[in-house]
Amino acid sequence: MGIRKFKPVTPGTRFKAANTYEELTPKYEVEKSLVVSLKNSGGRNNTGKMTMRYIGGGHRKMYRLIDFKRNKHGIEGTVDSIQYDPNRTSFIALVVYTDGEKRYILAPKGLEVGTKIISGTGVAPEVGNALPMSEIPLGTTIHNIELHPGKGGQIVRSAGSAAQLLNRDGKHAVVRLASGETRIVLASCYATVGQVSNPDHMNERKGKAGANRWIGRRPRTRPVAMNPVDHPMGGGEGRASGGHPRSRKGLKAKGYKTRTPKKYSNNFIIESRKKK
Repeated sequence: MGIRKFKPVTPGTRFKAANTYEELTPKYEVEKSLVVSLKNSGGRNNTGKMTMRYIGGGHRKMYRLIDFKRNKHGIEGTVDSIQYDPNRTSFIALVVYTDGEKRYILAPKGLEVGTKIISGTGVAPEVGNALPMSEIPLGTTIHNIELHPGKGGQIVRSAGSAAQLLNRDGKHAVVRLASGETRIVLASCYATVGQVSNPDHMNERKGKAGANRWIGRRPRTRPVAMNPVDHPMGGGEGRASGGHPRSRKGLKAKGYKTRTPKKYSNNFIIESRKKK
């Protein structure tokens, strides 16, 4: 785990900072039974109309099927390899279970090849194990948290992210997320112990615009450079500022609250990430 800086022998390497990928297993093989083809949309919908701008191109990718549910309860698995996944910021781990089945899971920080992991009730709260939050000790660092029992982990899945189990009250658990938000989740929901791998992802620097094209991101036009017909911030004589920052549809940005006031999950948020 670390960041490698480059000698400025070219303009693209002057500010480039890449991951060393020390955590990855050398010369691993991708499990073909857990890989499916991924079709690029180019930002078009089923009728061919562009609905999302600035999307297109990029390197061809294959999607790795990840086990977010961790529903193989009571069956022990062994970590076979730690692998790179082009579809997410964290690393993934190939787990081989005692019954012969193989699955990919999100690799927690510190998980090593040969480690035994297991999920289910009555499981020890060790790194990589998945169990209900009703059985996880308070103060434990967790990730891949379910919001609905049995649906699979939906939050705390990106590189280096982690949440903390603060309290339990009846059938509910209180969790503090990385954003600072404190929310209530059903204690019967599963979570995985540990922090998500690849915390140095935030320190990577692409170094050149072409690296963004490799991942399928096209150049983005600044709204102030557009005409009034194209964007609310467009137009004006010379280099006009564009007025109050807002989206193409006219919704204000930079501080304007866009969250629905009557959103159902508001009842589960104890402390918002936007502290007053």
